[in-house]
Amino acid sequence: MNLESKVPEGPLKEKWSKHLENIKLVAPNNKRKHNIIVVGTGLAGGSAAASLAELGYNVQSFCIQDSARRAHSIAAQGGINAAKNYPNDGDSIWRLFYDTIKGGDYRSRESNVYRLAEISNEIIDQAVAQGVPFAREYGGLLANRSFGGAQVSRTFYARGQTGQQLLLGAYQAMMRQVHEGKIDLHTRHEMLDLVIIDGKARGIITRDLVTGEIKRWMADAVVLATGGYGNVFYLSTNAKNSNVTAAWRCHKRGATFANPCYVQIHPTCIPVSGDYQSKLTLMSESLRNDGRVWVPKKKGDDRPPSEIPEEDRWYYLEDKYPSFGNLVPRDVASRNAKIVTDDGLGVGPTGKAVYLDFRDAIERDGRQTISEKYGNLFDMYENITGDNPYQTPMRIFPAVHYTMGGLWVDYNLMSNVPGLFVAGEANFSDHGANRLGASALMQGLSDGYFIIPYTVGNYIADAELSETDTNHEAFDEAAKNAQAHIDKLLNVNGDKSVIDFHRELGKIMWDKVGIARNEEGLKEAIQEIRDLREEFWQNVRVPGEAANYNKYLEFAGRVADFLELGELMAEDALHRDESAGCHLREEHQTEEGEALRNDEDYSYVAAWEYRNVNGELKEELHKEDLEFEFVELKQRSYK
Repeated sequence: MNLESKVPEGPLKEKWSKHLENIKLVAPNNKRKHNIIVVGTGLAGGSAAASLAELGYNVQSFCIQDSARRAHSIAAQGGINAAKNYPNDGDSIWRLFYDTIKGGDYRSRESNVYRLAEISNEIIDQAVAQGVPFAREYGGLLANRSFGGAQVSRTFYARGQTGQQLLLGAYQAMMRQVHEGKIDLHTRHEMLDLVIIDGKARGIITRDLVTGEIKRWMADAVVLATGGYGNVFYLSTNAKNSNVTAAWRCHKRGATFANPCYVQIHPTCIPVSGDYQSKLTLMSESLRNDGRVWVPKKKGDDRPPSEIPEEDRWYYLEDKYPSFGNLVPRDVASRNAKIVTDDGLGVGPTGKAVYLDFRDAIERDGRQTISEKYGNLFDMYENITGDNPYQTPMRIFPAVHYTMGGLWVDYNLMSNVPGLFVAGEANFSDHGANRLGASALMQGLSDGYFIIPYTVGNYIADAELSETDTNHEAFDEAAKNAQAHIDKLLNVNGDKSVIDFHRELGKIMWDKVGIARNEEGLKEAIQEIRDLREEFWQNVRVPGEAANYNKYLEFAGRVADFLELGELMAEDALHRDESAGCHLREEHQTEEGEALRNDEDYSYVAAWEYRNVNGELKEELHKEDLEFEFVELKQRSYK
């Protein structure tokens, strides 16, 4: 397999503009002849569907929720990056590009990252035109705040509800096209398979989650925007419905899965409170603008934080990283939280937490100012924990949040399967080994509003698409495959619940494929996941029937896919014998505990091809070499 990135030639700053000049177009009267499927209605999927329909294409949109507004993008809190330089603090497109590629530890494509930075300013203009209520300064300019991994303020925000407000902007644009008849919206439909005809993606198979009906849908191109796979860890900041099934089924149809081991651990989450907790809650990275992270200097110091004097507090991020302080990137902050708690300096009932303290900010700026910035986040924290953050420090600890890996795509965001495009968190393209805060919303809207509408048209203009319909044998085979998988789940009739298996998988993943990994643990994880998967297919209990609303069946299918993905993640982590960004191999770190890359041997994208050899799961590794023409590879430093 030859993974062609299709990056345009020429200077970095001209690649996208030159590409747009040469991209093939579809005439307006021809666009209405073409059908495009968009799976997912979050920022990437919603903006892509709205933009494609606005251009004149017929769009079929699918989501598993009862409303497009319930896509997980709505949970994003802190903000969205752009290089407008309103604070006049030295920001630029180049600096945003460099911070992003450095933050990803030089494991992403230069061309994709620069395009992301270049488009960022257009996203803000688009959102403002839609009425997104960004915070503003007294004089009327949009306000900015700082996020990790940057020394400038470039993050636009709407209090702690930025994802929700941006999603409502995309949603209203999409619903306008629904009412115009250009988008056919299908809620509560889960994609179970990809249909390939003549080597091209031509449709999908879905299950109606209410009736259980297996349905067939045909199109000239498929856009997958189904988010990330963090729930493979069971406990994560993702909504419980977030899953990998659509992407994984595409992978099993030939789409390569790139860098699956790159998973971001967010440092600012409410700690685990019990064995039967179902998910974790994110506290926005924006809080690190004004909150100071610390732990007691002495082990076993169980005094209330208000009684611990300044001389007995260790502000470890400020001490170790004086240039960035509390605003180091997420992987650095998470790793250091693990280090101090492993050393016995953790706080709270479990000892697996550190303090995020707003005492000094409240004294400096006043409670009213802090409330205006973070009020809803403080309220959410108090509702969950019972503690008032205005009076006592928050307790936080790292948790799985975002996945940098995903289906491999070229510069046009098309997978190696012609006609299958992948947008947002579902692809691997822009963040390398670690995502900087406030870049997820940026990527999702960049892909949906400003890239997919051009590149899908470029594909359709040149593709030789045969006349066919959903009676084609490829649809028959895919529909039978989906039904057989469901029947197999229901017919096991075991004694163990789906949640029990998911929880066990999550523990393996967190303990051995989590914040830090090593060769021995990864090999153990691979075998333990294989054993758990074998037990799953022999002893899982899935009550209910297929022909109705059945949440047990939904989750069983998703956990079955997680059990395969988890093994691939561990295998990918094992093969990558280096540390990079969030991927810390304990065998490869500096004397100061920082990630130590091996650019000579591992400066590539690891793209895995699914193989089913006599019913046994096999993955074949393909490599896309990363070439750096415009930035110098060097050890990251935030000191």
